[in-house]
Amino acid sequence: MAKTVVVGMSGGVDSSVAALLLCEQGYNVIGVTMQIWQDEAEEVLESEGGCCGWSAVEDARKVAAKLGIPYYVMNFKDVFREKVIDYFVEEYRAARTPNPCIACNRYVKWEALLRRSLDIGADMIATGHYADILRTEDGRYAVCRSGAGEKDQTYALYNLTQEQLSRTVFPLAKLSKPEVRSLAKEAGLPVAEKHDSQEICFVPDKDYAGFIERYTGESAVPGNYVNQNGEILGRHRGLIHYTVGQRRGLGLPMGRRVFVSELRPETNEVVIAEGNEVFSKELKAGKLTFMGTADISGQGERFIGKIRYGHKGAPCTAYRTGSDELTVVFDEEVRAVTKGQALVLYKDNYIAAGGTIR
Repeated sequence: MAKTVVVGMSGGVDSSVAALLLCEQGYNVIGVTMQIWQDEAEEVLESEGGCCGWSAVEDARKVAAKLGIPYYVMNFKDVFREKVIDYFVEEYRAARTPNPCIACNRYVKWEALLRRSLDIGADMIATGHYADILRTEDGRYAVCRSGAGEKDQTYALYNLTQEQLSRTVFPLAKLSKPEVRSLAKEAGLPVAEKHDSQEICFVPDKDYAGFIERYTGESAVPGNYVNQNGEILGRHRGLIHYTVGQRRGLGLPMGRRVFVSELRPETNEVVIAEGNEVFSKELKAGKLTFMGTADISGQGERFIGKIRYGHKGAPCTAYRTGSDELTVVFDEEVRAVTKGQALVLYKDNYIAAGGTIR
C-alpha cells in the first residue's frame, strides 16, 4: 500500500516540484500550505512570491489542482508567533543575531506540521529543501548535503530530531535549481518561472529594527560607538540596528574600513574595530543538537564547521566542555563569529551536530 506524504507547499517552484516528483513515485500526496502570517489585512510579499501572503496560497492551490492532489491550508499562526517572531525579537533585543528560518524549520515546518500530518493519517512529510537524509553506520539519521551546490540548505536543518528525520523525505535531494525549474516547465506547472524569495518572510522590506520597534511598541535607544580601548567615536541608533561584522550603514566618518566587532547590551555600546580585529579562532556553543553523532568527546573531534549560512565552512576541532556546551577551535581564524547564529558541524558531508553560538 502506498504511503501518504504531506508536502509543505509554499507556492514556490521548489515545493511544487517536490509534490510533482512524489506523485510520479507513486505516493499518496496531500498538499498543505501553512498559514503563518499574522494579519490577514496585510498580506505581505504579494509581489515577492514569498510564503506569507494569499498569493502563495493561490499559487499552491493551482499547482495542487494541476497535479490532481488534495490541498489544504493549515493555521500555524500561534506557534509561528511564539517560536519564530517572538524569538527573533527577543534575540535582537538581547544583542544577539538570530536565524528565524532555523527556528521555523524546527518548530513549525517539522514539529507542528508533522504532528498535524500524523493526526490526519499521513506517514511522512516532505518539503522542497535542497538537502538529503542518510543513515549512519550506527543507525542515526543525518541531514546530508544535496546536489544543489550553492543552493544547499542543510545548514538551516541542523536541529531537526531523529524522530522528525525518520518521517521526512526530500524529493529534491539530487537536483540542482536549473533542473527543478526545467521539470516544472516540462510539467506545465504555473510557478515554473516564479522567482525565489530572498528575505525573512515577515520582514519583507529587510528593516529588522523597524519591524522590532513596531512589534514591541518601543523605540531603540541610541548609545555610543566605542573602539576597543573604550574611546567614544560617535553615536549609534540603537543595538537592534547592528550585527557583528557589519560595515555598512554605520554613519561613522572614519576614513577607513571599519566593522562592528561587539555589541554590549549592559552599556548600550557598539564596539568598532579594524578588519583584522573581527577574526577569531575559538567559539563556544550551547543549545546543542546531536544528529549524525550521538555525542562529542571531551578529547576533541575533527569537523568542518559553519558559523553562518553563507560561510563555506572551515576545518576545526570540537570539544565537549559542559553539559550543554561545545568549545570549537578552528585551524585558522574565521570572520565575525556572531552570538545567536548557528554553529553546524559537518563530517563526511553530513551534519554531525550543531548549536547556538554564545
